[in-house]
Amino acid sequence: MKNSDSGKNDHDRTDKGAGQAAAVRHNAAESRYELVLDGSLAVAAYLTRTDGSRVLTHTYVPEALRGRGVAERLARAALADARAEGRKVVPECSYMARFIQRHAAEFGDLV
Repeated sequence: MKNSDSGKNDHDRTDKGAGQAAAVRHNAAESRYELVLDGSLAVAAYLTRTDGSRVLTHTYVPEALRGRGVAERLARAALADARAEGRKVVPECSYMARFIQRHAAEFGDLV
């Protein structure tokens, strides 16, 4: 699968944090990062601007998955990709904005 906005392939990131093995998948066709855990889908959605920056628009974690670090895993995957691709981010999503503020030493340069 081809990522339409960067020419790179979609990919999976396996994260074994919190005793769970699950892959965060970049679904470029849907402009979002996805994590399926226990049959539930969590997402971090974005839009790509013409200047190449990513607007982080929404993070959704189903109630059954909350409190398990799922949103953080989605955020880390999205921000790691932005860095690897040389992109800036615009955190319109309140969760992403707070996450970047809390981890400013690690991700503040992306804003």
